[in-house]
Order: sequence, then structure tokens, then C-alpha cells
Amino acid sequence: MSLYFSIVMPAYNEEECIEQVVTMWTSFLKNTFPGKETKLIVINDGSKDGTKAILDRIAPGIDNLLVVHQPNGGHGNAAVNGYKKAVELNSEWVFQTDSDDQFVTEDVIKLWAKRNESNFIMGYRQVRYDAPARLVITRILKYTIFFAYGTFINDANIPFRLIKGSYLKKLLAQLPNPEPFAPNIFLAVMAKKAGEKTFDIPITHKERLTGTVSILRWKLIKVCIQSFKELLRFRLELNSKVKAIKAA
Repeated sequence: MSLYFSIVMPAYNEEECIEQVVTMWTSFLKNTFPGKETKLIVINDGSKDGTKAILDRIAPGIDNLLVVHQPNGGHGNAAVNGYKKAVELNSEWVFQTDSDDQFVTEDVIKLWAKRNESNFIMGYRQVRYDAPARLVITRILKYTIFFAYGTFINDANIPFRLIKGSYLKKLLAQLPNPEPFAPNIFLAVMAKKAGEKTFDIPITHKERLTGTVSILRWKLIKVCIQSFKELLRFRLELNSKVKAIKAA
């Protein structure tokens, strides 16, 4: 199978909105790319609520939906496994978003309009509806990347990015081992340092109305410290990774 456009969507404990979100994005694919082979790839990351049962119920009736269940490995791991599945299906273009209904489908068109200018295109949350602690950590992350790598990315971990499938395959091959907690940050840094014109396109971010954020308070601080350490260690590998991406 070869796909023209695939959407990678990690999901964890989203029983209140998962059916609505899946319907929204699968309809977007059909309406935006009529006659093209497309898939919404939902990676259920070991949800403990009714998310799995809902996905299993609706999947047979939606021909452009692919559901993959995995043991809980975290958002980053689910995203990477979704990327790998999209590459395995020979997707020409891969888009990644989340399942919590905080983004709008119309904004994908803003990124799509830039597809002939870059292999790696990202939005950024101009107004972000998240807890204050997350906003502070995002700002710290932005400047950590700048001082560690000499590159500025507005929203390096945003789950709203469009990547050429063949280029994504090159990036995935250069992800650090063991897999980092927030791989989307590393993909963005590698793409930017490899010379891609990573566009910071302003997009809509809505307030979360359902579910709960899976990482809060001390756990959030702990994983952020872990991510910062991983980013600093990655400085030693970055040049060789960028050379490999350019040579591939």
C-alpha cells in the first residue's frame, strides 16, 4: 500500500472526545484529498478508560482509519510508532496531531500551502491554552534549544507538523537511542539544523474541554528535567546526525 497523506494521532484516555475527533479528521482527509489514498493512524497508547472499546467499535465503519493498540509507552513513543507505521505504508506526506480536540482541521491547509518550500513544516500555538506550568516550561525549552544548538524554534514540541514521508524516514533513522522522552523536539532540531525551512505558522489552539492532562505537577517537572538533559547530551551527536540526514 502507498498513501498520499497520512495523519498520525497518539491517543490516551480520550473516551469523551475520541469518536468526535476521529470523525472530524477522517472527514477532513476525504474532503481535502478526494480520490487519494489517505489514512488516519490512531495509536492507542494503553488507554485505561473506554478509548480502546470506542476505537474498536467505530474502526470497521471508517475505511480511512487505522487503529493500532500498544502498551502504554508515553506520548512520544506513540508518536514515533505512528510515524514508523506511516513510513511503512509509504506515505508521501505525514501530518501529526493530537487526539484531545485542541486543534482545528482548517489550519492544516496553512502548512500544506508551504509543502513545495520545505520537507518539514511546523505550526506554533500563537495563543496557547495550557496550564501555567506548561507555558513556563515551553518558554524555558525554547531558550534551552537556542543556547544549546544556536537555533530558534517557536514551538519545538508542537503536535501539529507536516513532514515529507521520505524525509521523515531519514529523521527517524537518526533519533537518539534510547528513544528520548519528547522525540518531536529532536526531529524539529535535526530538521532545522539540516537546513530545512521550518516555518513557524500561527495556528489555533483551543481550550481542552474533555479528558485530563496525563502529566502534571512534579511528574511534569521531572520529565522536563529529563528532556533538558537529553537535549544537552544530544549536542555531542548532532553534527554527525545532520551529516547523515543530508547524505541519505
